[in-house]
Amino acid sequence: MSTIIKDRKFKVYTARQMDNIPQIKSLPRDLRFAMKVVSRVLPFRANNYVMEELIDWNNIPDDPIFQLVFPQKDMLEGRAFDRMAELISQRADDDHIDQLARAIRAELNPHPAGQMDMNVARLDDDEIKGMQHKYRETVLFFPSQGQLCHSYCTFCFRWAQFVGDKKLKIASKESEKLFAYLRRHREVSDLLLTGGDPLVMKTSILRDYIETLTAPEFEHIRNIRIGTKALSFWPYRFLSGSGGDRLIALFERMIARGKHIALMAHFDHWREMDSPVCRAAIRRLKSAGVEIRCQAPLLRHINDSPEEWSRMWREQVRLGMVPYYMFIERNTGARNYFEVPLHRAWEIYRDAVRSVSGLARTVRGPSMSCGPGKIEIQGVSEIRGEKVFVLRFIQGRNPDWVQRPFFAEYNEDAYWLNHLKPAFGADKFFFEDEFNRFSSSVLRSGGRRG
Repeated sequence: MSTIIKDRKFKVYTARQMDNIPQIKSLPRDLRFAMKVVSRVLPFRANNYVMEELIDWNNIPDDPIFQLVFPQKDMLEGRAFDRMAELISQRADDDHIDQLARAIRAELNPHPAGQMDMNVARLDDDEIKGMQHKYRETVLFFPSQGQLCHSYCTFCFRWAQFVGDKKLKIASKESEKLFAYLRRHREVSDLLLTGGDPLVMKTSILRDYIETLTAPEFEHIRNIRIGTKALSFWPYRFLSGSGGDRLIALFERMIARGKHIALMAHFDHWREMDSPVCRAAIRRLKSAGVEIRCQAPLLRHINDSPEEWSRMWREQVRLGMVPYYMFIERNTGARNYFEVPLHRAWEIYRDAVRSVSGLARTVRGPSMSCGPGKIEIQGVSEIRGEKVFVLRFIQGRNPDWVQRPFFAEYNEDAYWLNHLKPAFGADKFFFEDEFNRFSSSVLRSGGRRG
């Protein structure tokens, strides 16, 4: 399979090299300037595959993949954009530009849902850098060598990983502490390698992180998940030469030794699956026994219609993948550019699900990954004369919250959990007291689990 499609040389462009991108040179000057302004605040990285295979350059700026990868003016609030544009126009030095960029980033909620405080994993009295344990069964690990991506998504809730500020970055080289933590926590069944993108790493580095888990002492770690955009942004990773061969061989060994390998693929638009290279990569992963689950946020300018989602889910099923999550855009970064009201998110999900078969109705959502957990909008209803959102936990900091329905007042201007009020005159949601006690305890102790 790896020799069917000829390998392609990887070439990447960063913000400093944006003017050197051939396709960008022909765009209107004001559009190019706006992209330069925004890229001094939010991260930009794009490779030649995305630009040559995925973007329709005859449909700029409306092309969804262009919106997915290239910065747009309205991703920054008007005053912030104008301040940065003025500095760049005045040819200010990098120190002044970087100082303003840091100030603007600080206003963009770089680490939502308390992930830097409430998800901390501790071993005895030591915090394990680059590791999070929010839900009982699942540990997240951020290998330091995987904290960049083949290209960056403009909506990414982990944008703070990529702006060069060490204080904002989550990463770890300490695999031994990871293994020690997993030995102690027998309740953990799933390890999620995340980033960034773990599949920017060489296979030999990835092997060092996961092959140890085949030892008998880690029999409780049944599932290894890998969060990646590589199928979309660099599918050659699974096909080309010995690199792809070694990766597939690693997955096959892990599966043969009893581990379930799940690729958590990020497809934000059906066009990302249209490439012959992507489809060849999917076939090869499936032939190795890897499960591919697909997830994405609902994004204005990119996929905010039921037709886009139903087409994407149908194609995922046809290619043998599992539609898994529709997320609500998190309250961080350029969220004002991408976010969709909760009531509209539910309507898009409902209409998309109605138009697909049962095989595609595995997808959960629309879901908010917020401080208390993953909260799903199940619908809009009228109960006792009051119009309400019907909600439930898909995951919770307390597992007892999971699957428990609750209700919020209907609000057409709500975009996130903090915009919602309890229905039926209640003064708080059922989980609030416990969550607030937990939050206070964590902040006092400086960490979550030990």
